[in-house]
Amino acid sequence: MRLAQDADSIELKVTVPTTAHRATIRGLPLDPVEAQPRQVFFFDTPDLKLFAAGVVVRARRIQGGGGDTVIKLRPVVPSELPEELRAEASFKTEIDVVPGGFVCSGSFKGKSDGQRVRDVVAGDRPLRKLFSKAQRAFYAEHAPEGIDLDALVPLGPTYALKGQFTPKEFGRRLTVEMWLYPDGSRILELSTKAAPAEAFQIAAEARAYLSGLGINLAGAQEPKTRAALEFYAAELNA
Repeated sequence: MRLAQDADSIELKVTVPTTAHRATIRGLPLDPVEAQPRQVFFFDTPDLKLFAAGVVVRARRIQGGGGDTVIKLRPVVPSELPEELRAEASFKTEIDVVPGGFVCSGSFKGKSDGQRVRDVVAGDRPLRKLFSKAQRAFYAEHAPEGIDLDALVPLGPTYALKGQFTPKEFGRRLTVEMWLYPDGSRILELSTKAAPAEAFQIAAEARAYLSGLGINLAGAQEPKTRAALEFYAAELNA
């Protein structure tokens, strides 16, 4: 509650157990064929030193030629961040809430396009060229000493499908993301965003709606970022 007073937004998330993926998709008022495909790349050292320090570097390619980037720091306490950073239009603080836990992140976002991301992953363009000057400064301030942005290795891609819908019974937009890994494993996550002042009410309403569909909300939670980083780091080191 103390964090929520100063955060820009709250995202409520739940990971659906693998055994319930098919039933969940069939039970939602969502057409899977309309889901938007994406490629998600993370950048870190082979032993994930950035992630251990609470820094995440990510780029995405989005269907239609689009793309975006983010450099994320977590955990953060919004009230302790510099005022000039909070004033940046591209910087946002958000609390991710899952059953049994929460974390507040500070995300410095940027725009790109799919081809530039592809060029970086192929080694035809330096990684730093994907990020704005402000993003690079944010990285330099928070990354462990001696880890240059251009020295990071790409981890991925993770193929993701994203769909959104607004059920009448809930009255708010819900997002569905399916992350697919090369070994056939997958993560299915449901989420919705809320303003800090309404987060607890929305959480109760979301739980009631999803429980009413028979969706299991008590399963083990598997954060997408951690799962992806650990999967591709293990693959790289092997």
